[in-house]
Amino acid sequence: MTAAGASMSARTRRSPRRSRATFTSVLGELLLTAGVVVLLFVAWQMWIGDIIIGAQSNSEGNAVSAAWEQQPAPEPPPIVENDDGERWFEPPVLQHPAAGETFGQMRIPRFGDEYNVAVAGGTSRPVTLDNGWIGVYDQSVMPGEVGNFSVAGHRTTWGAPLNRMDKLHLDDAIVIETPEGWYTYRFRTLEYVQPDQVDVLLDVPQVPGAATGERYLTLTACSPLYSLAERIVGYAVFEGFQPRAEGAPESLASVDRVAAPSL
Repeated sequence: MTAAGASMSARTRRSPRRSRATFTSVLGELLLTAGVVVLLFVAWQMWIGDIIIGAQSNSEGNAVSAAWEQQPAPEPPPIVENDDGERWFEPPVLQHPAAGETFGQMRIPRFGDEYNVAVAGGTSRPVTLDNGWIGVYDQSVMPGEVGNFSVAGHRTTWGAPLNRMDKLHLDDAIVIETPEGWYTYRFRTLEYVQPDQVDVLLDVPQVPGAATGERYLTLTACSPLYSLAERIVGYAVFEGFQPRAEGAPESLASVDRVAAPSL
């Protein structure tokens, strides 16, 4: 064998033939890539996006609270006194907001000092809830009014403002801040109901036709997490109104916080 022939033979041995890409192998790689993209999207929707959107929502809420603090305080409402000598400020009556119109901020010390979520009219996803806000039902009364101030919010996606709703403790403060001041409710209990059990939104929850003269707050969200099978419902009772001229209420004092959702 000549030197040239030996060299060509060696190159042939060192250079194995490459297999051709088949339709099946290309399709498999495309499907694998698509699967990875879908998994990344789900991770964003369920966890990463919630953390980022939730932090942004809280930051915007705290900016709103700071702006209200810099404005001249409105005149305090009248003081009411009962036969036992107990005195309190009569809560200002707020106008019911239009769908997507924000009017206040929900603050829950159990969820951390930074927790500060906008409250807006309506409970539709595209107009209100998917902004990461708490939505007020159309038939609801407003904060501090006799009856049931009833709201809804996401537990997953879009900042998940009510994600930790099941971690509330008895007597935890749920505070609605407005330019006029702070409406404080105290948490009482949780229950789980079917999605069509709308009597939880009645003026006296689940008691049709009753008139107790009490002021309630009802929180609603989907349950379990990542499911629409049931609704988790939280009830609270009104404690009082603190006008802005009197400074922030004691109900906003820090408590042992519940850890925020994490990856």
